[in-house]
Amino acid sequence: MPLYTEKPDQPDPLCRATRRRDRRKVIQEMSASISLKGKVAIITGGGRGIGKAITKKFAEAGANIAIASRKLENLTATAEEFASLPGNILPVECHVGRNADLESLVRITEKELGPVDILVNNSATNIGQGPALNVTDDMFDKMLEINVKSALRLVRLTVPGMIERKRGSVINIVSIAGLRPSTGGLLYSLTKAGLIMMTRSWAREFGPHGIRFNAIAPGLIKTDFSEFFWKNEDVVKHIESSQPIPRIGDPDEIGFAAIYLASDEASYLTGQTIVIDGGAIA
Repeated sequence: MPLYTEKPDQPDPLCRATRRRDRRKVIQEMSASISLKGKVAIITGGGRGIGKAITKKFAEAGANIAIASRKLENLTATAEEFASLPGNILPVECHVGRNADLESLVRITEKELGPVDILVNNSATNIGQGPALNVTDDMFDKMLEINVKSALRLVRLTVPGMIERKRGSVINIVSIAGLRPSTGGLLYSLTKAGLIMMTRSWAREFGPHGIRFNAIAPGLIKTDFSEFFWKNEDVVKHIESSQPIPRIGDPDEIGFAAIYLASDEASYLTGQTIVIDGGAIA
């Protein structure tokens, strides 16, 4: 009979914090070799979460960026936080569901920063979460307007200039919910799947003009937008017990993918959806 019984390893909060720092250090070192100097970008939803992480990576690489959302205070705080980075950040208050606001966003960006080289469609909403039979026409219309039509409108506003200059990169932030239906998420899955197909269609049409279109499909990332899920202990336990990389993702990990897609290093990459989900749908 053994004199002792080994207990299974328990997660050590200190070790987790160390691993997070190590991951960030690796990401910073990798992204430091990519330059976006002289490029102009628009990032919707650039004041928080994934959009903020992308803003930081682009500014570190020297891009000049217009960040847009309804809440100017979030945008201003982000611009101030990253003021020491090489790239300039311009906060622009904008409701992406309103065409006039999007037209103003592009007009202000071109006036203050110059022609748009990079567009990141990141803004999204998620209403109507629950049983499919509870989805209303208003919910359907709202989700399409924010998650799909805003991207369509911004592409229509920015891509003609990219065609003239024979270069450009458009990055659409989608979700693994657009590749695999999420329970109770009919509208979110629908809109993200639609944006994935739009990405592929745009890539085929505008590739000959030197413009690349790609999408990033995150799994569960620790942001305000997704806190309903990562604050749920059952969801976290499921991820830690079943996902090949058993943790929730960090926004910086999406930011690194975005800076690569925006850069000349990705010049042969278009029409793709890059899945960053810890293996959740592997």
